[in-house]
Amino acid sequence: MVSSEYERRIAARFATFDQDGNGCIDRVDFASAAKAVLAEFGVPARSDKGQALYGGAEAFWQGMAGIADRDGDQRISRDEFVGGALKRLRDNPERFAEIARPFLHAALDIADGDGDGRATIDDTVRVLRALGANEEAARGAAALLDTDADGLVGEAEVVPAFARYFTVPE
Repeated sequence: MVSSEYERRIAARFATFDQDGNGCIDRVDFASAAKAVLAEFGVPARSDKGQALYGGAEAFWQGMAGIADRDGDQRISRDEFVGGALKRLRDNPERFAEIARPFLHAALDIADGDGDGRATIDDTVRVLRALGANEEAARGAAALLDTDADGLVGEAEVVPAFARYFTVPE
């Protein structure tokens, strides 16, 4: 049972990863996230960008499984997710950022229409929507990601924000 406020908040993040809503996080959820982003931007899976995104999703899954899959069944239950966050991520959010970085980098590359290493707010919203956020939440998150208010979101803004969101402090 989730008891502390921190545990409750981190448990709420679980649904973000459980793309198919089956009550566990697995490799398929990460592949589904990649597929959704590619579909949103019309990028072929077999393209360099598509392969980078799928590779990033696989690396992210492997890192997540290494942190949270305590019974080794290649599925992360809600309790395992909360336990992994409590035991391994709370004190080291940079570790989480590093396992997410390849996926985040590749997703940003897909959303980056002009190749300058940054995505517009609207394209950031598209990525977040493809990953399951509703319009309002996606718009709010994209605006918060633009920390320098230049209308663009870069990796230096995305990676730390992602780590903060999923490793919420008490």
